[in-house]
Amino acid sequence: MTRTARSRRRWRPFVALALGAAVVATGSAVAKADTTPPPPLSLVTTTTNVTLTRYVYEFGSFFLDPNIGVFLMAGKDPFEIEVTRKSYADPIVAQQVTTRNGKKTKVPLPAGMVTDFGGLKDFTRLTMTDADGTAVVSGNQDFCPNTYESARARPDAPDTTPYPTDCFNGNPFQIGNVWGIQSGWTAAIAPRELEELPDGTYQASVDINQRYRDYFKIAGAGTNLTITIESVYEGALSAADRVRAEAKVKAAQPAAAAGAGHDHHTEGDASLQASAYSPDLRPAARRPETVRSQAALPKGPRPDLRSLPAWGISLADGADLGDVPGRKYIVFGATVWNAGTSPLVVDGFRRTGTDLMDAYQYFYDAKGKQVGSTNAGTMEWDKREGHLHWHFTDFAQYSLLKADQQEAVRSGKEAFCLVNTDAVDYTIPNAKVRPSNTDLSSSCGTNTAVAIREVLDIGNGDTYTQFLPGQSFDVTDLPNGTYYIEVKANPSDRLAELSTANNTSLREVILSGSGDDRKLHVPAVHGLDGPTG
Repeated sequence: MTRTARSRRRWRPFVALALGAAVVATGSAVAKADTTPPPPLSLVTTTTNVTLTRYVYEFGSFFLDPNIGVFLMAGKDPFEIEVTRKSYADPIVAQQVTTRNGKKTKVPLPAGMVTDFGGLKDFTRLTMTDADGTAVVSGNQDFCPNTYESARARPDAPDTTPYPTDCFNGNPFQIGNVWGIQSGWTAAIAPRELEELPDGTYQASVDINQRYRDYFKIAGAGTNLTITIESVYEGALSAADRVRAEAKVKAAQPAAAAGAGHDHHTEGDASLQASAYSPDLRPAARRPETVRSQAALPKGPRPDLRSLPAWGISLADGADLGDVPGRKYIVFGATVWNAGTSPLVVDGFRRTGTDLMDAYQYFYDAKGKQVGSTNAGTMEWDKREGHLHWHFTDFAQYSLLKADQQEAVRSGKEAFCLVNTDAVDYTIPNAKVRPSNTDLSSSCGTNTAVAIREVLDIGNGDTYTQFLPGQSFDVTDLPNGTYYIEVKANPSDRLAELSTANNTSLREVILSGSGDDRKLHVPAVHGLDGPTG
């Protein structure tokens, strides 16, 4: 099992600038000596001379953080937008949320400001010219208020932010999200177009389009910057490798520059540690002395596991998967999410001297107090290269069904490390919009663990993208025709939840052709995640 990197779990350089003391004035002071309230939003700049480093690795992969030191800063109140859709067939609706005297008010944004989950449409205007004065970038850019490059910019601002770190996680079946900037905090305006540019020095002009300035009452003038991009080559690259790396940088595709990766599990790091610091990730001090049956569990909040339609579906050759060339596999992403009234909390307690843990599901009342538990099976240590962590068994099951919906192939994947990889619907009550465990470094443990906790919070999904043989569907010998990818959560009913009626989803796929000309067609679901060849 391999999960792709949302590489939204991007490497984060040191960007937590002391904005309150080191901001270049752009028409509005960041901190005021008098009691005049700050504007609702301000455009601020930390420097007008920026150097961006592109880290180039072996085989041509590279990383460039496009943070140019230009930020949008919230005033005395948070800046918050709720984005949701009633169904996949309905349009996305965005509302600005304000809170006064403890009461929330929601006002729909004007048409065209939000058209998808990517952010505010055409929010900024960027123009860049190279050393010859030739325009290399010119146009509008969308803006996502949810960024890793967010920081407290005033000494009196709250010490934490409640908002997520992404607007869109790449999952086409996302339902709702919350965007925001905490009071006194900033969100980076970081143009992804910079990732495509070759090394050199550029002149840039950055401003917020007047429509947004007027509507949100944004203070602070636009700014002119000198931006230098330079590459640093990491690792022992041969001359030929360096040429290939440089060519790849120059040929970088816009889709890669958009940063629309997935915050999915990245595996293979043997040094991953279970968190000992976040209280909600600590397992219970000891295993329950008395395990109640599900029927005897106290009434109250429960998780509700739901399966999204399979997505990111394609046909792969065995040669691309480290398997026999010529064999054909369907690979896909599968997401199970929690739409319930309680997080799914599963603790594992190790059986001494073994690579097994006994797993227990814990339950909480409406105030978050632990009120009960039940046995939920086992966790197992997966020592295979590319895994190296603890899996909770029987969390989900993937099958390829024939047209009559009888099973044709079952995926070998049945054990999972529970991690909040995807924001599926952050607009439901009590959604955890900034969860603690969002990658394997915050959950799943090492082989030295005596106990671990795995959590799937309210509103969050856990996505596996399958790429390895045995964890995808081998369709080499299947006849052409219509099939269905079935994603089933809680297949053995080991977990107590609000309902099991919504645990299964089906996604139609159509096989045709033969041999090297085998083809896969994937009909879209309400126009989402459309067909592939």
